[in-house]
Amino acid sequence: MGASGLSNETGTEGADTGRAPAPGPRGLEPGASAERLLLFTDAVAAISITLLILPLVDLVPEAVAAHEEPSKVITDHLDQIWSFLLSFVVISNVWLEHHRTFAAVGKLTRPLMIWNMGWLLAVVVLPLPTEMIGAFGRDRFVAAFYYATLLASMVCRSAMLRILKTTPELLKDDVPGAHRRVSDLYTEGYLNVIAVAVALALALAVPVLQYYSLLLLAVPRRILRFRDRAAAR
Repeated sequence: MGASGLSNETGTEGADTGRAPAPGPRGLEPGASAERLLLFTDAVAAISITLLILPLVDLVPEAVAAHEEPSKVITDHLDQIWSFLLSFVVISNVWLEHHRTFAAVGKLTRPLMIWNMGWLLAVVVLPLPTEMIGAFGRDRFVAAFYYATLLASMVCRSAMLRILKTTPELLKDDVPGAHRRVSDLYTEGYLNVIAVAVALALALAVPVLQYYSLLLLAVPRRILRFRDRAAAR
């Protein structure tokens, strides 16, 4: 038997170049660019965080029409300003976490793209409960709406991290320790989901705490740092 026959039997050579390439392992999405998805996601997050300030900008012509003092634009709308600052910090934080998630991603699957769109939906919706906080104050429904939106973003991020953790071929080959980083981020994301769920329960049970319970989001990262320090000893 000739060398070509052996090659055809083993499948190492002699492939039919006229055939369409087989789909990537574990359902890789052909033609999808991780870089383009990240750019699109960044643009949507930037628009969402910009929308937060627009209701405050609208207060200026209203004050002018009512012949009010300029200082009243600030002093009479402290709730709106506080809700703006709160959501600015929240969206900034979830965007930074998303950026950390995709820093080592080189390929995409359809489920990963779908969960990313779910994350974007939560980020786009967040300015709505933000405006409701300024309008209705410490209302339980508004608090539940706000926390539920934030929780949805955390769940979507955890789902994306799980996909990346179980599909290492999606990660870039030239990023050292990418799989370990994703594994750590998945653990942190899972703890963040728990922290937001607990914060939601506290906000509904103890209205005076409401948005202060968001400070629980600082706990997961501290837990992981303590774990890493203990492992290094």
